[in-house]
Amino acid sequence: MDAIRVKKLSPNAMLPTYGSLEAAGADLYACLEEEITIAPGETAWIGTGLSLEVPKGCAGLVYARSSLGAKRGLAPANKVGVIDSDYRGEVRVVLFNHSAKAQTVAPGERIAQLLITPVVTPPYVEAEELSSTDRGAGGFGSTGK
Repeated sequence: MDAIRVKKLSPNAMLPTYGSLEAAGADLYACLEEEITIAPGETAWIGTGLSLEVPKGCAGLVYARSSLGAKRGLAPANKVGVIDSDYRGEVRVVLFNHSAKAQTVAPGERIAQLLITPVVTPPYVEAEELSSTDRGAGGFGSTGK
């Protein structure tokens, strides 16, 4: 895949970086003028100061950083953010504080990870019947029985 074109919207913005040679996701950084504190059970919009040119046929998926969630209770409020290939606005992360105490996010702190992945967009058509499977309409937990 070719390089992803990134536009800095702020001089303080930091380009996404990979934490290791085989990391799937690139870290996204908080582009803040000053620290922001998120109260328990609250959310905060945190800009990255970047806009991206996600390739056509792909999407940018914004996931939680495992260390933020496990150690501090901070994770994206929408669980997984989706950046469409035609979006050119600022990438922002809405962090939710799941913990019992206030959490502070500092300027330049890693706040989420970004994966660029191919997507398939087939048309949807109405059908009177669907093909049968062994599972059928079995829902949550039905395959473990």
